Amino acid sequence: MTGALRRPGVRYCVSVFLATRLGFLVLGVVGPGLLPLRSDFPQVPGWPVAAPTPGLHNAIEAWEREDAAWFLRIADSGYAEDDGSAVFFPLYPMAIRAVSWVIGDLLVAGLLVANLAFLAALLVMYSLAASELSEGTARRAVLYASLFPTSFFFFAPYSESLFLFLAVSAFWAARRKRWALAALAAALAALTRNVGLVLAPVLALEALHQRREDPDARLGPGLLASASVGLGTLAYLATWKVRSGDWLAPLHLQSQWLRTWTPPWRTLAEAIDQAFHQVGVFPGGYWLVDLVVFAAALSIAVAGLRWLRPSLSAFALVCLAVPLFLPFTGRALLSVPRFVLVIFPLYLVLAEASERGRIPHAVIVGVGAAGLGLLTPLFLNWYYIF
Repeated sequence: MTGALRRPGVRYCVSVFLATRLGFLVLGVVGPGLLPLRSDFPQVPGWPVAAPTPGLHNAIEAWEREDAAWFLRIADSGYAEDDGSAVFFPLYPMAIRAVSWVIGDLLVAGLLVANLAFLAALLVMYSLAASELSEGTARRAVLYASLFPTSFFFFAPYSESLFLFLAVSAFWAARRKRWALAALAAALAALTRNVGLVLAPVLALEALHQRREDPDARLGPGLLASASVGLGTLAYLATWKVRSGDWLAPLHLQSQWLRTWTPPWRTLAEAIDQAFHQVGVFPGGYWLVDLVVFAAALSIAVAGLRWLRPSLSAFALVCLAVPLFLPFTGRALLSVPRFVLVIFPLYLVLAEASERGRIPHAVIVGVGAAGLGLLTPLFLNWYYIF
């Protein structure tokens, strides 16, 4: 299997990365003044966040928004049993804490970890896309991931970048039959976000597909890698068994975040009803954005069934299904525009469609950049894009 990352590919990924990071730094400075600041922005127990003030310091400080404060609090002082912090999986806060020991600042450490992980994810995704599809598709996939309308979460101190890097690395390794590396990356992904557990059946599917392609291929290593994914989740759940006596505390505490188990078809029905009943009522646009992003992502994932390996398509579809089981009360698809960011097969499908002339490249770039320009200032001013 080819697809070694050559120097032009590295240069391209680094160029896209640096250009978009510069743009986010500029938006961090000017963004907080583009809209009225939301006055009721939430506070995290034990980690107060001050209202922004004008100045160049906002290039860094403006990105400490919403869940970023939770990650920083956990990195600073750990978990508490009664504040709902258990829903945030530990690998990203652990990485922040480790880096902060060197540089002495948690927020800067969070930004460094997120952005270096994103650069690494772009490099691995380029290599995977080039080997699976083409160099042209790889270049476009990297660009589309960087310009997705909510890709500012890859810049902010959130766990999305680290999860993306680990998930795409698991696939990269599995395609090269480096199953031990695939198992390690997937287990770490499951220690980063709860959705990482979906990599278990997906890696098993990849192993079975490789066996179908080559009857002489060994099935055991792939299935063992698949079974190893749960070790990441199990390790985190075990810490809560020791702490509180409840293995499933990260799941049970979802109720503190107003998320409850619901049949997925009911979630979809509620999302559609909420979106159209909120049209024309401030701030009803959020419900519509949630629905549009989900519908677009689902359409792209379905279109990819004809171009991608079954394991890649399965990863996309299962990741889209997961949030349907835990909707947010009153806004069923809350956070979905962020959740879809890590579904990297979507970028491969968009890139392949563009390469084949099915969707104009300029349209994808234009829509992505316009959405990014609209949603980033909302995020920086504490509006409900999360």
